Amino acid sequence: MRLLPSRLHWPSVCAVCNRWPSRRVCEPCMERLGRAQPRCPGCALPLAPGLRQCVRCHEAPLTPLKQCFARVTYAYPWMDLVAQFKFQGQPAWARELARWMLDTPEAQALFDEADVLVPVPLTPARLRERGYNQAWELTKQLRKESRTQAQAWPDLLERSDEAQLQHTLPRDQRLDNARQSLKCATERHYALAGKRVLLVDDVMTTGATLQAAAQVLRQAGAASVSGIVFARTPAPGSVE
Repeated sequence: MRLLPSRLHWPSVCAVCNRWPSRRVCEPCMERLGRAQPRCPGCALPLAPGLRQCVRCHEAPLTPLKQCFARVTYAYPWMDLVAQFKFQGQPAWARELARWMLDTPEAQALFDEADVLVPVPLTPARLRERGYNQAWELTKQLRKESRTQAQAWPDLLERSDEAQLQHTLPRDQRLDNARQSLKCATERHYALAGKRVLLVDDVMTTGATLQAAAQVLRQAGAASVSGIVFARTPAPGSVE
């Protein structure tokens, strides 16, 4: 696959409002559309004022995923920028996304605590089609920008080609599908024992993939597993 040349380092217009010259998203647009908001540490959905955890996560049983952070809601304009990064051959977006993700203390703390960074894998077929794993591109930039001492292990998790695409399944079937498709590289189990792992992905929809990956890693010996994503889809029926 031939990747489009990156223009992220050139003087450019804002990808949202077309202001020129600008970074890829100008400061007024970031202030208006990208302001960080309190989110539930369990599911990364926005929280009502005064709450530290959403009701659903408070009442739910413990899960393999210790905590999860999302920088923005998967809506305009972020879904368009993620599409460029993910589907239109523009992996250089990873640097800007990483910088936005790290502009909150909560995100930086996850990297300060982590021993290992692990990108959520693509299936081999999807990797061949796309030419790169956007989660790995994001992981590399996050590691650089956060100045973490954590190692990055891009091949720790593997995903089977036999898995169904998550977005084609109902919410209640996604967790089982993700569990069946993910596995941890056997030869890395010894090195994983006792490590604090931070999973990295671009978008979190229901959380099924992150939960399944966390379960696989905990079973392989990880001491704890947290997750960080750029965008979180809104809860069904919510208006944001």
